[in-house]
Amino acid sequence: MKIEMRGIFKSYDQNHVLKDVNFAIQGGEITALLGENGAGKSTLMNILGGVVQHDTGEILIDDKLIHFQTPSDSLNAGIAFIHQELNVINDLPVFENLFLGRELRNKTGFLRMDHMRAETQALFDRLHLKLDPNTMVRDLDASYKQIVEICKALLMNASIIIMDEPTSSLPNTEVDRVFEIVEKLKQQGVGIIFISHKLQEVIQICNKYYILRDGKMVATGDVTQVNTSDLARMMVGHELVKNTTKRKIDIKHEMLRLKGLTDRINFHNIDLAVHAGEILGINGLLGDGRSELFLSVFGAGEKPIGEVFFDGQPIQIKDTTDALKHQIGYLPRNRKENGIIKDMNILENASIVTFPHFANFGFINFSSHKAIFQEQIDQLRIKIEKGTDPINSLSGGNQQKVVLAKWLSAKPKLLILDNPTQGVDVGAKEEIYSIIDQLAEAGVAIIVLSSEAPEIIRVCDRALVMYHGYIQGELSGDTLTEHEIMRLATGATSLTMETQ
Repeated sequence: MKIEMRGIFKSYDQNHVLKDVNFAIQGGEITALLGENGAGKSTLMNILGGVVQHDTGEILIDDKLIHFQTPSDSLNAGIAFIHQELNVINDLPVFENLFLGRELRNKTGFLRMDHMRAETQALFDRLHLKLDPNTMVRDLDASYKQIVEICKALLMNASIIIMDEPTSSLPNTEVDRVFEIVEKLKQQGVGIIFISHKLQEVIQICNKYYILRDGKMVATGDVTQVNTSDLARMMVGHELVKNTTKRKIDIKHEMLRLKGLTDRINFHNIDLAVHAGEILGINGLLGDGRSELFLSVFGAGEKPIGEVFFDGQPIQIKDTTDALKHQIGYLPRNRKENGIIKDMNILENASIVTFPHFANFGFINFSSHKAIFQEQIDQLRIKIEKGTDPINSLSGGNQQKVVLAKWLSAKPKLLILDNPTQGVDVGAKEEIYSIIDQLAEAGVAIIVLSSEAPEIIRVCDRALVMYHGYIQGELSGDTLTEHEIMRLATGATSLTMETQ
């Protein structure tokens, strides 16, 4: 299959989202679609996926003009869209997820369970995938859930698959599993549109690239002719300046200390401290327990055994309300489930933590509300039309910025950031890193939980690496390298322990 999009325009009122955009892909190739958050990538793919209609322009499939009115039209034409937020049902087995909404039935209307299992197994065999069709989806790790979505598209006879940020929520150890499947699909003649902010993955797996900036297609070419710096420069329109020098650390008094903290399942005997003005990184592999540890500290997880000291005083945080009273903030790992409230608009999502600050006898001062949010919009370069628009109207990266803005406006003493740049473009990443630096310089204690070693190295003063729920070692200065992080994350002892 060959798809061409020619001269595509799309506007919402006075907001011109796409301006004369051309894009093409054919079976057997992996094509990257890149751009900053709000550049128009999602809108272009929503047009191809039949979710929205373009204003002018044309779409051709195998040189035949076509117009999609609904997502079903696009799917029937052989185009499947796997969205960033996965659409799987945890309480159903894999084979039922694959046939959800188009179940096989016999003449009397009963489900043909055996046939659905058999077709699922045949597809797994074709992909050399060792997965039991009867496995409950809730028992799968994140990479296999992504693969279930890919298989669902293949069972719908998709020839072109749009993959929106397919690895944004995956640890590095699981990315290769998804890429193996993608490579097999390429060899079998399936075309993949790969939308990602992880430019190293683009270089690794893609053949071609297209780059959108402010609604215009500004570059296209062969991936073998560029590097990640070239792609980043074309995305933002200028050289991306990275702060490669370590900041001067002005560490103040101790803000948080954990002593012997354990929940007996996810983390064990945790001793650590972080000071005002310090940025502490926590890294590890899947199942290391870091998210569970700090959810417990924030009062959102299981109540642990051990001692917690905050600002020099012993405390017991019963719930998240207690944490907020102590001025502890937490940006969660899963934006969709824990970061945003879908039934609220952008302004409400950005302000929900600080509602009490703007209340007077039960009435909210919306003028002050909006003024504070406008500061966050300017600081984080959040791209919105109106604060009263639904939060789901924003791209994933801009939603992430709104969640961050919520905590910045709360002025925390301790801010815990779990994968703070997930789904955020390269330019916005540097902006967020700069914000983190500024907060630390202002005396905020920062804890960054991240699966990406380069992120830990880039932003943190020192790092603790966890392995199976235990702190395996501490790194700082010359020892804070990707090699040493990986050594500890895979169970090796720290260099200091080895030399003792």
